[in-house]
Amino acid sequence: MNRPTAYRTLFIFCLSFFVLSGCTVGPDYKRPEEDIPQKWVEVSQGVSTDEPADAARWWTVFNDPTLDWLIARSMDANKDLKLARARVLEARAQRVSVASGLFPTLSGKGSYTINKESSTTSPASGASQQLSQMIPGYSASSGSNGGTFSNGLDLFQGELDASWELDFFGRVRRSVEAASADLAASQENYRDTLVTLLSEVSVNYLTLRGAQLRLVITKKNMEAMRQTVQLTQEKFAAGLSSDLDVSQAKAQLATTEAQVPSLETTVRQSIYRLATLLGSPPDPLVARLSEYAEIPGIPPEVPVGLPSDLLRRRPDVRRAEWQLAAATARIGVATADLYPRFSLTGALGQASMDLADITRSASSFWSFGPSFNWNLFTAGKVRAEIEAQKARTEQALATYEKAILTAIQDVESALVAYSKEQARRQSLVAAVESSQRAYDISSELYARGLVDFLRVLESQRALYVNEELLAVSEQQVSGNLVALYKALGGGWKL
Repeated sequence: MNRPTAYRTLFIFCLSFFVLSGCTVGPDYKRPEEDIPQKWVEVSQGVSTDEPADAARWWTVFNDPTLDWLIARSMDANKDLKLARARVLEARAQRVSVASGLFPTLSGKGSYTINKESSTTSPASGASQQLSQMIPGYSASSGSNGGTFSNGLDLFQGELDASWELDFFGRVRRSVEAASADLAASQENYRDTLVTLLSEVSVNYLTLRGAQLRLVITKKNMEAMRQTVQLTQEKFAAGLSSDLDVSQAKAQLATTEAQVPSLETTVRQSIYRLATLLGSPPDPLVARLSEYAEIPGIPPEVPVGLPSDLLRRRPDVRRAEWQLAAATARIGVATADLYPRFSLTGALGQASMDLADITRSASSFWSFGPSFNWNLFTAGKVRAEIEAQKARTEQALATYEKAILTAIQDVESALVAYSKEQARRQSLVAAVESSQRAYDISSELYARGLVDFLRVLESQRALYVNEELLAVSEQQVSGNLVALYKALGGGWKL
């Protein structure tokens, strides 16, 4: 093929490529229509439907510098977060790799070989045939200057090879579309990991502070019980009570003392879990967090937005949607295998038996031509793969729809838990006040000999139980607020 003909062929193929580039097989992705509720069922006092002002930093509503520090450290060093970040980088690189298929590829190679003919074979055989194929004008019976040869022969060669798949039916473009969706899904997975991390750090911190509060309450009640034991011993020594009162007082004190090791274990285990979340050894945290601090309080009102906001705020919902988009694009990738693949290939190089002649125009050679590859018979394999990919897309759609329902359930459950626990806490506050008054009265009456010791024990036990329940409830209210922010998808910026 002469050069004008090659140029015309290249022009025709390029024109065909641009004309047919809009012919992309397979369905285009469209977000499914979902029936999202217009309002929350469990919105109650302390919750509003206003848009969260700073949902990306929701933990700051607790106004706890230690929690802020823990969150910051975990975002820098958590291992799960680093793993999710590395997967984003992998997906980004994979997309670049796939997108490279849209462009021509160019490779270069060079070689030096020395050839020697066999003296017992025809000069047109062996190395001479190879040289005649590689070097235009070379004769199998003559050297480069027309002379015969029988000794070794040098060959210097440099070559550039190019190929370009003409994406007539959109196989590569659909692959890029799927890889882009995979990248977006990996980014949402990173955000989902971040949301989970912030929740786990906050919950473990609240568990730590709750256990410390219960430990303080237990030790305070132990001191009161020791005073009760001393009082019963004095009255028994004076003949004003029986040994039964002393034994009962000691038994109640011992039962309360038995709670201390369990609470101390909870404190240490919470610190160790926080250390793992922060990606650090536990020693520094033990020194920093072992000292008692109050459970962080809650704000007077929590803005939660509307149910429709979940589609853009929840990373797991967004991830499921991108996975659906990727599966849809791969239907087109599979469908493109029904059609032929067209390519342009070419080569350009220099070859000479004398290194000094390698740059001469007479040493140049080139080739160019179109090609195609078409699977004419695969025993139904291609169509089966298309159907399989359609089934995968149906699975991705069901996963997406379930993610939306799960998100709504999570928020409604968190809302009702947050609201009802606040009501429970208010009742426990009243119960503690009444129990404290009952204990004070019964203790005074017992000291005067006006009531038996059983009344004192009952009131003392009731006070301890209600104080501990109140401490657990205060921790649970704050924990339910954390669960609410997690359900809303807070912890990252739109």
